[in-house]
Amino acid sequence: MSSGEETAGRAGAAAVAEDLAPGLERLFSFVPDERSYEVREVRGRLPAWLRGTCYWNGPGRFRRGEQRYRHWLDGDGMVTALRFTDDGRVHFANRFVRSAKWTAEEAAGRALYRTFGTTFAGDRLARGIALESPVNVSVVPFAGTLFACGEQGLPMELDPLTLETRGPFTFGGALNPVSPFAAHAKLEPASGELYNFGLSYARERPSLHLYRFDAGGGLLARRRVPLERPVSMHDFCLAPRHAVFHVGPYHLDLQAVVGAGSSLLEALRWEPEIGTELLIVPLRQAEQEVVRVPMEPGYCLHGIGAGEDPFGRLVVDLLELERPLYDQYQEVPDLFQSIGPGRPVRLIVDLEHRRVVERLALGYDRAPDFPVTVPRLGTTAAEDAWMLGMSAAGRQGRKFFDELVHCEWRRGAGAAPTVWRAPRGQYLVGEPAMAPMPHEAPESREPPDVAGAARGGALVCPVFDAVRGESRYLVFDALDVAAGPCAEVRLEAPLPTAFHAAFAPAPLP
Repeated sequence: MSSGEETAGRAGAAAVAEDLAPGLERLFSFVPDERSYEVREVRGRLPAWLRGTCYWNGPGRFRRGEQRYRHWLDGDGMVTALRFTDDGRVHFANRFVRSAKWTAEEAAGRALYRTFGTTFAGDRLARGIALESPVNVSVVPFAGTLFACGEQGLPMELDPLTLETRGPFTFGGALNPVSPFAAHAKLEPASGELYNFGLSYARERPSLHLYRFDAGGGLLARRRVPLERPVSMHDFCLAPRHAVFHVGPYHLDLQAVVGAGSSLLEALRWEPEIGTELLIVPLRQAEQEVVRVPMEPGYCLHGIGAGEDPFGRLVVDLLELERPLYDQYQEVPDLFQSIGPGRPVRLIVDLEHRRVVERLALGYDRAPDFPVTVPRLGTTAAEDAWMLGMSAAGRQGRKFFDELVHCEWRRGAGAAPTVWRAPRGQYLVGEPAMAPMPHEAPESREPPDVAGAARGGALVCPVFDAVRGESRYLVFDALDVAAGPCAEVRLEAPLPTAFHAAFAPAPLP
């Protein structure tokens, strides 16, 4: 191929990418100011029962001085809050998490630490062995406070109202800076207890640590589960009696990071020939055996939920992928260039015989991610799930989330979901925050379930208009997504992407 043909080919590929995701570079091109204000423009009608605060956490900046970050997971954590008050007002706030990384680099005026996908001359590791977390993945209201969490390391405690960083949360001294602690801590609604896990990547003795905390933040139990290999896992599912981990053959070579100066992305190895399994850990009986269930090779970044069926069998809902997708988060802003399919899957597990006895796959494969459900008080698995998807999945070129999806398990295998698609050039830039409708609310159209929880609620979705460079939140009736948003909360300034969301309800007046 001549140089002229090669240049023309690159230009043609770029044109296709731009056609799939017009203006996406605007989403990653600015550093947002920290703000706190009452929202002046709300269009449409907010649900009368909606009271409480939606929180998001995600990467808020993609450059430090002259250094630009390459990977979606690299940016410094920024928490945003959208508060719906008793008098019908809406208040917005956003603030960077004052992590150790943010604080040191803010003082230096330049990048200091290696990140998930970016290395540079003279970059540092925390204690010489790990990334210094940007604390940019999730947010958890718990024990009267608010946690911002990263992939590893202690959560940072924030003021739930002002979002001011209070400092690392040690659970009364039970954990320390080297304690493994992942981003997806989960609340058990009935007891108020908090569960989370962490991974130790020691080459000789890799292990998974499962934590259980009481409603006040005190450590109740910590169980160490040996692993055969130092495996990468991001999430887990919490069932009434078990924690469920999808263990795919995605392995971390820590020595490549520490000794060879690799980025974490470069040190991850996908080895499907090794196989995949479900790792099922009892929650309260430490003496009970861990169950390992072999599966077909595959990968799961995010679980959806778990429960039990009428026969007492374990039900596990997850987003099943053919392979990992962290490579699709790079290069910013040209993300998801060749993202593969994925779909929501329900597994019925016979624990006694250690096998999956049923597998129900729903009819949506447009790279779904960021699933949410209504929090459950009972033992049964949720019948509804909501998530984001990409209408351009399966086509080459950069793309981003532009579909809001409602799936119903009761409709059976292959059932098509309900989908709302954003207008061209607008993107859903964070996990939907699920605000469950109180069953006593006058608008409730569904009878409460056996645990007294309403089936539906409101989904609050952050949206970025890449054409205008504007941000807003869209509010949907969770049981009527296809009708489009019932309200828009329009912001004074644009916001970057977020990852995960949480909702902290306020009591009805």
